[in-house]
Amino acid sequence: MPNKKPHTASTSLRVIISGGGTGGHIFPAVAIANELRRRQPDADILFVGANGRMEMTRVPEAGYEIVGLDIAGLQRRLTPQNLIFPIRVMRAVRKAGKLIEQFRPDVVVGVGGYASAPVLLAATSRGIPSLIQEQNSYAGLVNKLLSRRVSKICVAYEGMEKFFPPEKLVLTGNPVRTEIASGNRLEARQFFGLTLDQPVLLVIGGSLGARTLNQATAAALPRLKAAGVQLLWQTGKLYYPEAAQQAAPFAADNLKALEFVQRMDLAYAAADVVVSRAGALSVSELCLTGKPSILVPSPNVAEDHQTKNAMALVRKDAALLVSDAEAPAKLYDTALALLQNPAQQQQLATQVQQLARPAATTTIVDELLKLIGKVQIPTS
Repeated sequence: MPNKKPHTASTSLRVIISGGGTGGHIFPAVAIANELRRRQPDADILFVGANGRMEMTRVPEAGYEIVGLDIAGLQRRLTPQNLIFPIRVMRAVRKAGKLIEQFRPDVVVGVGGYASAPVLLAATSRGIPSLIQEQNSYAGLVNKLLSRRVSKICVAYEGMEKFFPPEKLVLTGNPVRTEIASGNRLEARQFFGLTLDQPVLLVIGGSLGARTLNQATAAALPRLKAAGVQLLWQTGKLYYPEAAQQAAPFAADNLKALEFVQRMDLAYAAADVVVSRAGALSVSELCLTGKPSILVPSPNVAEDHQTKNAMALVRKDAALLVSDAEAPAKLYDTALALLQNPAQQQQLATQVQQLARPAATTTIVDELLKLIGKVQIPTS
């Protein structure tokens, strides 16, 4: 249960951060918490997530307390779960309200995901300052509905006034761990057991893995071997056993299947080209690391927002795009052609770095502290 100590004028800053569901929501939330804690070490920070989702393990691993709500999203087809959805939402809002009354936060942050809506509804109905951090270039339905209630909306892309009240918008970028871009190429190649004289392709399907990317990569293993390309292939937990078997005959060729990549800083540093889904966090990391990439947006997301994320880069000649439907036939033709074209790699790298916003996390925390009139502690 959350800390129940009395809230007085001398009590440290209290913040609730709500949301989760995927790494794209969780990692920005933890980045915000870390920056708050860096500036105000005695800050009291409580996370609220959805029971059964990955935030319930990842947030405690990052050193923060989390409370779970029994909430899930609407299914795309008629199911018994959809019929009880309104009841679950009302129960979640009631529990969120009790948590807020117990914890008494100065401010509430929503980062998206199932738990974000009940917490923001409960907070705004009690007049507590609140902030949404919208990661995508196409706003989610929940954030659009809540935008009239919250105090401030931090966004990662230009042109978001078509979704939100313009007077509440602050263009910040997405919170990304800045150390993600600090990897050393030599150290990275040694860490993964790769040679320095052959190109490296990094394939990342997000924290849960991506079926299309995994199937296309498995089929392309002989082509990668023939081309002398080394591979770091992040498969996701569900797909790893099969992928490991498929990659095993190519181990001597440095074609490696990995369930999860803990040292993403070194993975990016080792790579010449990246193949990735187009989740908001992945796109922001590619901008910060300046990596030439081929984006394969997931078709299984609300409002096809990954395609919109990808197009924000493609329109600026900062990435290549292969659709999920085209990937089985086209992805590795495109990847091999890019690996063999250093000039195109350099062009993409130059363009994508111009879109990076390395100060995103500090800017979001600035806005958060402004909402509650807290005195700024210098960020440098």
